[in-house]
Amino acid sequence: MENGKDRLQQTKEDVEEVKVIMLDNLNKADERSGKLVELEDRTDDLLAKCKTFEKTTYKVKQKKRWENKKMKLVFIGIGVAAGLIILGLIIYVSVGQ
Repeated sequence: MENGKDRLQQTKEDVEEVKVIMLDNLNKADERSGKLVELEDRTDDLLAKCKTFEKTTYKVKQKKRWENKKMKLVFIGIGVAAGLIILGLIIYVSVGQ
């Protein structure tokens, strides 16, 4: 009978140990679930910021492209004006002689 009580007591202790482990696992799973929800929220926020950044960079790229075109036109205009002035001076000097 003594051996039966020891085995029953050992089984109760084993069950209690498994119960503690299971509760601990449930708590850890609950914590992970909360962290996953937080991670998902952060991911959604990051995706929204990424899309905003993409739109902004496209606008900046277009603006810079337009500024470059304007600068090219200004330099071409200055070159044409300088060429006309030089051509005018050459013609003026040629006619004056």
